[in-house]
Amino acid sequence: MNKKWNLKNKIRSLVLASVMGISVALPAQEKPENPFISPFDFPLLLSGNFGELRSNHFHGGVDFKTQGVVGKPVRCIADGYISRVTVTPGGYGQAVYITHDNGFTSVHGHLHKFMTGVQEVVEAYQYEHETFAVDLTFEPDRFPLKQGEVFALAGNEGYSFGPHLHMEMRRTDTGEYVDPLQFYTDQIKDTTAPRATHVMLYPQAGKGVVNGSSEKKVVSLNAQQAPVTAWGQIAAGIKAYDYMDGTSNSYGVRSVTLLVDSVEVFRSTVDGFLPEENRMINAWADFEEYVVRNSWFMRSQILPGNTWRMLQADEEGGVVTINEERPYEFCYVLEDLYGNRRTYRFCVQGKEQDIEPIRRGKYALSWSRGNVVQQPGMELVIPKGMLYEDVDLNCRVIADSLNVSFDYQLHDKAVPLHAGCPLKIGVRNYPVTDMSKYYVVRKYKGRKASAGGYFEEGFMHAKIRELGTYSVAIDTVAPRVTPLNKPQWKTGNIQFKIRDAETGIKDYKVYIDGKFALFKFSSKNARLSSMHPSRIKKGMRHTMEVVVTDYCGNVTKEEYQF
Repeated sequence: MNKKWNLKNKIRSLVLASVMGISVALPAQEKPENPFISPFDFPLLLSGNFGELRSNHFHGGVDFKTQGVVGKPVRCIADGYISRVTVTPGGYGQAVYITHDNGFTSVHGHLHKFMTGVQEVVEAYQYEHETFAVDLTFEPDRFPLKQGEVFALAGNEGYSFGPHLHMEMRRTDTGEYVDPLQFYTDQIKDTTAPRATHVMLYPQAGKGVVNGSSEKKVVSLNAQQAPVTAWGQIAAGIKAYDYMDGTSNSYGVRSVTLLVDSVEVFRSTVDGFLPEENRMINAWADFEEYVVRNSWFMRSQILPGNTWRMLQADEEGGVVTINEERPYEFCYVLEDLYGNRRTYRFCVQGKEQDIEPIRRGKYALSWSRGNVVQQPGMELVIPKGMLYEDVDLNCRVIADSLNVSFDYQLHDKAVPLHAGCPLKIGVRNYPVTDMSKYYVVRKYKGRKASAGGYFEEGFMHAKIRELGTYSVAIDTVAPRVTPLNKPQWKTGNIQFKIRDAETGIKDYKVYIDGKFALFKFSSKNARLSSMHPSRIKKGMRHTMEVVVTDYCGNVTKEEYQF
């Protein structure tokens, strides 16, 4: 494994050196010239680092703090051109993609405002198409940039909860996300090592036990507790975060190594991933722990369906065999990009114990092939490559003749799917004749979430990305529009809250005196805000119409005078 690991890193170093235009034969004491400058003219400080564990994805860049304010000028980090601009209610908010001459593309998100020429193009598109959302691409000669040129102001737009600049670095030819921090280590001080709080031990189903049980076992690293015993095959995971000088923020851990009896069995190095690997976070992290307890454990095990290249393990995929009645010495080594390292040791006592056999259900889903699950009035197709490991499916039908459809329990635990898998559910009762009002709903602990879908030949069709309990529901309730700050409307500062309890907001439009008015929508607080108050003429009475549509086509139209 170590030979493969060393070869992999040599190859990545050679590729990076080639992209940076340097000779790989430079003397060790010479530092290659950094092709990128800082995006700001003030000292850099991070609020988020590359590869942090997020819901269904890795954090694809770094978050630079902007001294707590909106409006800091953002500089082009290397020669290139603006190749793409996007505007969305959530996500990046307002973002600029810059294709550089050195083989990288940088992405800058949560921006407050674009440079003048770009801003004019974006606004012209928004008014012409009567939309807030924008996705525009440009040729190299449209908006060329020189290193150091200001192209935007940093902000707090999109799914952002404080002013900062989200910056990604991607390889232009492959789209691979790489860690931007590697180019700025000389500008950001860090002498603080990662820290861990707990480990998790995972008995392998039908092959191992921990403390006499086949259930996973959490162990505190900071408190005294009874010795842990195990027998058979087990895996481990760790809950840990990185920290940096000068800030209280916590970050993702770049490198995690597990040794058992001084032999390396697993290593993760979060320094890059391809777009199609993003959801494999759900195979590396303990998905169930995150869904149920909002707690992140990094598993030191490569599940058979996990092909993320940043994981390395022995021939057993990180699984440890406990077959002797003796202490097994586990050692975790956590390390950041700066070489700050912390080690945690704990002991698992080998003790012969009975191992519970696997209780087979009706459906045994295999990760290595396609699977079809069928129940009366329901069919789920799981193509090959959608599961990360075998699943012994606990499937049952919850029948109620009064409901629109039966409820279908597609497993009793949270299990991720790598991409959307086709699910169809038969409609049994038709309380409304308009089939556009029907949708597939996910039910979890008394809550509901829409999975969308469409009606065809007696079935609702949708794609799901997680096993769970699904049914069919009806949405006939139009979105709710709540006016805010009415006394300020005459100044052009107009705001609303718009919400939909069932399927969510699909579209909205605002017209003032019969003309489209541009309003931005923030998904983080469900607020509509006027973008150009100066376009509203002062000293006269206005008529305003707000039109909001949900994903089942329910429409709310409200008219106001001000």
